[in-house]
Amino acid sequence: MVTRQHETHHDEFNPWLRVASLIEQAGHILELDDGLIQRIVTPERILEVSIPVRRDNGKVDVFTGWRIQHDSSRGPGKGGIRFHQSVNVDEIAALSADMSVKCAVVNIPYGGAKGGVKVDPDTLSRDELERLTRRYAFAIAPMIGPDRDIPAPDINTDPQVMSWIMDTVSMLRGHSMPGVVTGKPLAIGGSFGHAGATSLGVTICTLGLLKQRGLSPEGQRVVIQGFGKVGGPLIKLLTDRGMKVVGLADIHGAIHVPTGIDAHRMSDHFGEAHTIIGYPGAEEVAPDAFFTIPSDIAIPAALGGVVDEKVASTMTASMMVEAANGPTTGEGASILAERGIPVVPDVLANAGGVVASYFEWAQDMQGFMWEHELFTKRLEKFMQEAFDSVWVRHQQLGLELRDTALVVGVERIAEATKLRGLFP
Repeated sequence: MVTRQHETHHDEFNPWLRVASLIEQAGHILELDDGLIQRIVTPERILEVSIPVRRDNGKVDVFTGWRIQHDSSRGPGKGGIRFHQSVNVDEIAALSADMSVKCAVVNIPYGGAKGGVKVDPDTLSRDELERLTRRYAFAIAPMIGPDRDIPAPDINTDPQVMSWIMDTVSMLRGHSMPGVVTGKPLAIGGSFGHAGATSLGVTICTLGLLKQRGLSPEGQRVVIQGFGKVGGPLIKLLTDRGMKVVGLADIHGAIHVPTGIDAHRMSDHFGEAHTIIGYPGAEEVAPDAFFTIPSDIAIPAALGGVVDEKVASTMTASMMVEAANGPTTGEGASILAERGIPVVPDVLANAGGVVASYFEWAQDMQGFMWEHELFTKRLEKFMQEAFDSVWVRHQQLGLELRDTALVVGVERIAEATKLRGLFP
């Protein structure tokens, strides 16, 4: 697999090995034959590219990038591009496999893909960032396209980066190709509703979990770790539905507000202070004690691997919804299961973003922009149906929600793989 072809550090956590083993486990639960499991696990294409960039001072630095297409049995590849100094081939491979499962869980006609460049974007000027982006787009251009593989923003990439990629590929192909990426600005083929779509998906899953447990959202105490693109909109979305956000954390620290945080006041405060710390009436708490704040629902919406063995053992919430990618370690997941704390996994809970990307792509292919209300209505429908399908299988199989979602995704990929057969 990926790790057999590239140098790895065996004393470090390998995300690819973990994802591959989880897919294999799901395959065995479904009683798939070993050959089919191996086909599902193995990435279809791994492209590694060198990216020479002329710096503003005239010096040339060479960076390394990847684009990995994991599975195309259900449709063209879909997955973000990240610029980060820690990016490596095993991480990108793992994320591409995650995308295969995620797209299948929410039942959209995509396979999984992912891309990245090993670079610290904070060390680049805007012009250097544009040159890096365009050279990377040129290098992966043979692999991407509206009917092949559709990138999107991820860590340290944004609508501007997507605009440069779209323009580069359009210049290469000789005509405008808005459908080659999603997460674009409205002016060049973006869509209403894309911003905040992940947060809305998390909200739908939170309401779904409460309903299945016979609970009303009214008065439920929520703690949200992260005040970024996902955590920020969540405060208003949840409070509008009767819940009370009593804890919030960002990179500067964590706060506890027993009476609940007001979304508009927090937005105003953050705009002035650039941190949640100092919010009126808030008690500051140690970040490592954040999940011990008395609450009913915990929503990690920041970094991966934060809910470890210690956090899972001391968490006060009675349920959790994963808004971040991979926020729970294997040990943490085991402890939460032992404690009887249900967890809506990231592969389902934060899939609102990829559903929104699908809608944007569909609009680009149609040449017709949907109204904001239609976009939101369809997003809610897709996420509700995805949650319901996972819950039904959860009851049938008696597995944890995390394992169930993986089974649902792998089952759909397996069905498409078998129907298409083996060429030649």
